[in-house]
Amino acid sequence: MAYREIWEIEVRHEGLNKYRHIRGSDKYVVEQKAAAQKLAWDDMWEKKKASESKKCEREAAIKSKEEQKELAIIKTEEAQRALDDLESTLIHTLSVDDAIDWSSLEDKKPFSKPKPGKFQSIPAPKKNSPITFPEEPKRSDPKYLAKLGLFDKIFSSRRKQKEKEAENSYLADRSLWVEAKKKAEFGNSQNELKYSESLKAWELAKKEMELKFVKSVELWEKEKTDYEIKQKSNNSIIQVKKEQYFNKEEGAVSDYCEMVLSNSVYPDCFPQEWDIEYQPKTKIIIVDYSLPDIDSIPTLKSVKYIATRDEFSETHISAAALNKLYDDLLYQIALRTIHELYEADVANALESIVFNGWVESVDKATGKNVNSCIMSLQAAKDEFLAINLEKVDPKACFKQLKGVGSSKLHGLSPVAPIININKDDRRFVTAYAVVDEVGGADNLAAMDWQDFENLIREIFEKEFVSSGGEVKITQASRDGGVDAIAFDPDPIRGGKIVIQAKRYTNVVGVSAVRDLYGTTVNEGATKGILVTTADYGPDAYEFAKGKPLTLLNGSNLLHLLDKHGHKAKIDLKEAKKILSEKKI
Repeated sequence: MAYREIWEIEVRHEGLNKYRHIRGSDKYVVEQKAAAQKLAWDDMWEKKKASESKKCEREAAIKSKEEQKELAIIKTEEAQRALDDLESTLIHTLSVDDAIDWSSLEDKKPFSKPKPGKFQSIPAPKKNSPITFPEEPKRSDPKYLAKLGLFDKIFSSRRKQKEKEAENSYLADRSLWVEAKKKAEFGNSQNELKYSESLKAWELAKKEMELKFVKSVELWEKEKTDYEIKQKSNNSIIQVKKEQYFNKEEGAVSDYCEMVLSNSVYPDCFPQEWDIEYQPKTKIIIVDYSLPDIDSIPTLKSVKYIATRDEFSETHISAAALNKLYDDLLYQIALRTIHELYEADVANALESIVFNGWVESVDKATGKNVNSCIMSLQAAKDEFLAINLEKVDPKACFKQLKGVGSSKLHGLSPVAPIININKDDRRFVTAYAVVDEVGGADNLAAMDWQDFENLIREIFEKEFVSSGGEVKITQASRDGGVDAIAFDPDPIRGGKIVIQAKRYTNVVGVSAVRDLYGTTVNEGATKGILVTTADYGPDAYEFAKGKPLTLLNGSNLLHLLDKHGHKAKIDLKEAKKILSEKKI
């Protein structure tokens, strides 16, 4: 199978204790699916919290025995509904259109950020009213004319006295007027100066605000344009993906089937994890599907209130009933998964589906986690679509389709998948023999780096050959990345193992171990092994603790070679000199 770039996002929800690996060949589609899954789980969590809260409030409010009996009835109905949902797992999907609505994947939301409103300028400063002062007094004003009586006219001294008094009054008032005029004129000039300064400051502030407003509008328009361009681009990706799907392109068909399985709603106790591989030449799709463990299946059957003891008594289904329910459920899941993929296959890209059901459980004998394939079914499209799933017995249908599995699935007996997920990877390159040419005088730390990687492949191939495993080296990279990948078929300790070879003459730091861990996670491997001719620093060993990583230093490597009948040496000082001379 040709190698294709796969994007993967791990989505987790701590409240629901659920996680999923969303995979696909397009980054945007994967991000959209991850966001949709997160929203779905958030909604599920809110509903669950609301239900629990309502339940607690309801139970707290109950006081009478009659209310307790009513609560027992409600709990019984809820338990029965949970069991009924499991029993109708297959029937449930028959009323659902599983085809993907491509338009629902498009982002049609308008740009949500509000546009800046109309420009609101700050009010202009107001000019103070001018300070006024009285009119200039005049000598001709009646106030300043001497009022002369008869005697004043007869006696000149009296007349002159009154005329002098009038003149003095005029002069005094005019002096006051001159002072008032000066004060008013000074005050007005000051007010005019302040107003002029305020006006300049206002005009400057107004310009700054206008500029800021214009910039905010321009920024909003740019953000809106960028949003719409990105939205259009992302939506065009959906359209391209749709066209690719209808053209039956491998990556697009895989992504489409991923979406179909993602849309399938199951109870919270289901892992909702799978891995798929589409083979375009044969139109076969292989689904490695994670099934729920029997311990996660609800068993509550009924609840009764015992008035004499003021307590609830629970009745659970028997072990035999649980085994029967579990087996029937797994058969239903297999048929349901195949049905959903075929019903959604509007491009007619599928001709056959292989369903491999895997269960991760705890081995009661060893206490260790094991992941086993316990059922496998291959169903051709025409044959499967001719079946009336509404009326079938799931187990009988599974057997009729020549499904492989123990007669008692709850026993978790491993079976070989009808078809395995293909392990081919275009990064793999042809290997060549090195180890038989290595002798006791050969310094591994000074070997050609490509020879060293092949040596590591060979020695691990010898290590895994007893269990039927295989080891492949990847394209040359000198450093980093994946140097070799081992496939161990052992159902308990096996899986995909990433191996990195470091022909180093200095201590390997923690960064190399971090890189290995990241690669192991990205590759979906069960374990990572780092092999070096040197040794590791304390930080490297500390980081590897508690992680599926194994660090093999030079001594470990020599021991591994010796175990398989080969001798060599590691002389770091000599290697540094040799490599320096070669300028490698």
